[in-house]
Amino acid sequence: MQESAVPPTPPTPPVSLAALLSREDLALRQLAGPPAAEVRVHWAHTSEMSDPFPYLLGGELLLTAGVHIPAGAESGTYFDDYVSRIVAAGGAALGFGVAPVHDTVPRALVAACAAYGLPLVEVPPRTTFSGVARAVWQLMAQARLAELRRISEAQQGLAAAASRPDPVPSVLRRLATRLDGRAVLYGPDGAEIAAAGREPGAEVRRALAELARYVTGHASSTATDTVAGIRLAAYALGTGQGFVLGVAARHRESGDQTIASVAAVLLSLLTGEHQSGTGAARSSALVRLLLGARPEEVAPLLGGGGGEGVTHWHVVHARPTTGSPDPVSASALGTALGSPLVDTAGDVVRVLVPAARHADAEGGPGAGAGPAPATDPGTGTRADPAPATDPGTGTRADPATATDPGTGTGASAAVAAPAAQPGWTLGVSAPVAPAEWPAADAQAGRALARARATRVPLVRHGARPALADLVPDGEAEAHARALLAPVAAVPALTETLRAWLSLHGSWDRTAVALSVHRNTVRQRIARCAALLDSDLDDPDVRMELWFALRR
Repeated sequence: MQESAVPPTPPTPPVSLAALLSREDLALRQLAGPPAAEVRVHWAHTSEMSDPFPYLLGGELLLTAGVHIPAGAESGTYFDDYVSRIVAAGGAALGFGVAPVHDTVPRALVAACAAYGLPLVEVPPRTTFSGVARAVWQLMAQARLAELRRISEAQQGLAAAASRPDPVPSVLRRLATRLDGRAVLYGPDGAEIAAAGREPGAEVRRALAELARYVTGHASSTATDTVAGIRLAAYALGTGQGFVLGVAARHRESGDQTIASVAAVLLSLLTGEHQSGTGAARSSALVRLLLGARPEEVAPLLGGGGGEGVTHWHVVHARPTTGSPDPVSASALGTALGSPLVDTAGDVVRVLVPAARHADAEGGPGAGAGPAPATDPGTGTRADPAPATDPGTGTRADPATATDPGTGTGASAAVAAPAAQPGWTLGVSAPVAPAEWPAADAQAGRALARARATRVPLVRHGARPALADLVPDGEAEAHARALLAPVAAVPALTETLRAWLSLHGSWDRTAVALSVHRNTVRQRIARCAALLDSDLDDPDVRMELWFALRR
């Protein structure tokens, strides 16, 4: 079992010796050693042993009244031996109480502390050792509370980042900011998938990458190192897929490991495989397809969150609002839509989403049907931003009342249809049987183009009966081939004509939908009009061409 499934409890942070010296009620005074701001005290301990080494854990402010100092110690090596043993044990500082044994701090002790770099603090007669210890604990409690607040704020910030449209880069950016360093997500092959924060030097980058490879090949899920004064840490994510979080920071506070561990847990969830289907089942489906099986035969193996009885599926095309999709953000989108079946090709992410259960299992055809949203008669698509008005139709789409055209059931009686996702523009096909997946893929592509052109977050392809259905398929397809023959040899012309007609002749929207310049659209439409020898401003011509393009 891997470690760090739960973030570790942050340790109590140490306190600065400077904070202790600033307490006016204690009236402490430093006599020797490095600057107090550089000294960290973990606790206070009182001892009158001549050799305190066996009783120290490290990090203590050791308090003594000098009872153990023998007569004539000033002229010998006693103080050198005494201080060297404290330093060897890792003591943080030495507090010497003036009175009742000694009226002043021995000068030889001051010299020894200066020689060994051990901070020496004079404790005045009116200040008790218990008062000093209590002050240390009070400062530690305050530091602990402040650290817990910092960690809590960091956890909230990381959780908020994980809910953004670009969750992985957002988590890395938030982590790098919190740690004032560099955060990197490494893939199974050791390559950087995403990174954030100040980029370190080449030596540190290489060392962090090596540390990431180390944790993927060993039982330990974490590893640390220090290179060129930079503290490095690597965390194997709990997905078992080989992803690793790497962190590089110049300074490391006591709660930083907890913050990094929280980020590792979130990244494990974001990079983990969606639980609705197993990799083995999908691998089996792929093999069967490659060996000639029909889509409808392998669809039951895909699962995808729909459970038993899934007969219809949506194809979703998606593009991020800004930037280009990466595999991790695409996987996160699939998780949000309820399907692990995700394909990233260029700037478009395609997701295959289960649409509905078998109608018989939901009370039969027509059960729970509500009023269908308005469908754009020109394109067969409907805009879905619920109270927004579809610019192409002037009507409002209400996803809550949408009727499933594939089963005749209301959306509430089936698996929820794909909804708009923050940071993404979606085109959703009609729910189709597996044999119709290629047609649904084309539907989703056209719906996405319309969504981008009309600047709405989601457009659905609306399937409904039409006059074209009254014409036999064979005759309709023959007429379409004959009508479009002059432009059929140039796919860019037919695609531009289809988009232009679907957007009611809008040059600007067509240009956005096709990612070309508006002048290019004008030139292509003019070329289509010339080749077809038709007046494209005539509504009858447009209707006939649209009928042909839909075949």
